[in-house]
Amino acid sequence: MPAKPRQPLTHRVPVSLVLALLVPLAAGCGSDSEDTAAPAEASSAAADATPVVHVDHYPLMYFADRIAGDAVDVRFIAPADGDPAFWQPSREEVGAMQEADRVLLNGAEYAKWLVRASLPESRLVNTSAAVSDRYIEVADAETHSHGDGPAHSHAGLAFTTWMDMQMARAQAEGVRDALLDVAPDAAEAIRANAERLLTDIDALDAAFSDAAAMVGDRPLVASHPVYQYFARRYGLDIDSVHWEPSVVPDEEAMAELQTLLEEHPAATMIWEGEPAAASVAALEQMGIASVVIDPCGNRPGEGDWLSVMRSNVDALRGVAEDE
Repeated sequence: MPAKPRQPLTHRVPVSLVLALLVPLAAGCGSDSEDTAAPAEASSAAADATPVVHVDHYPLMYFADRIAGDAVDVRFIAPADGDPAFWQPSREEVGAMQEADRVLLNGAEYAKWLVRASLPESRLVNTSAAVSDRYIEVADAETHSHGDGPAHSHAGLAFTTWMDMQMARAQAEGVRDALLDVAPDAAEAIRANAERLLTDIDALDAAFSDAAAMVGDRPLVASHPVYQYFARRYGLDIDSVHWEPSVVPDEEAMAELQTLLEEHPAATMIWEGEPAAASVAALEQMGIASVVIDPCGNRPGEGDWLSVMRSNVDALRGVAEDE
């Protein structure tokens, strides 16, 4: 398409007006006013700001807090009374994560909300990427709900990777590397803190291995299918039902358990959280003891991730001693 012909100018700006406009501009260029200093000050403030890192579950919060110390602002915004794996953040909460320097993810399809949220790929860190070849595929999982929560299925990838302490170690290393990227000035402290955390995780791994050796090959039943990595790493024979700690099993649930026990004669049920007293009593009548081994995907009521895992070691030892 040919260019339109240039239109002739129909007005001329008086020279006096041009000069009047240029004088204050020239004066402003050489001034030391607050207006000219503001951008430099804002830039300096941005440079000095503490990096912000969001995480998608509590174990990563614990790892990041221990490794970063005061060098990074670690945020875990999922509510304390639900399962972060099935939490759906609000638009405002997604917006907060979009502004973060990094978002640390468990991986293994843990954060179900991620498929519906638009976050910068360059800031997402899959902390289990280095051990993704160890992911466990879950097939034929039934759909169920947790109390009043939405119905869902555990089909796809098992996601409680951190219950295998070797995988937890790899995830802690992934957290360390991400924090080094956003807080390089604190590298020495970050590396030292990470080494202390890794030492604790290695000790947990050894303790779980020793406790599991005491349990041996005796069958166990879990109230929920979240122990796949735990069972594989420590050689435990665990089968699962779909019970909730706060819900007393009905006749249908008890019949399901009876069917499972015919081929998997367990004498201990592992619970994610403290079970209802009526559930414990019903199991005792069947000759089944109850023990809590908490995956600790969300903030514990008491203590922290490390203390909960140490309690889990004691609980597993108790299984061996009780039988």
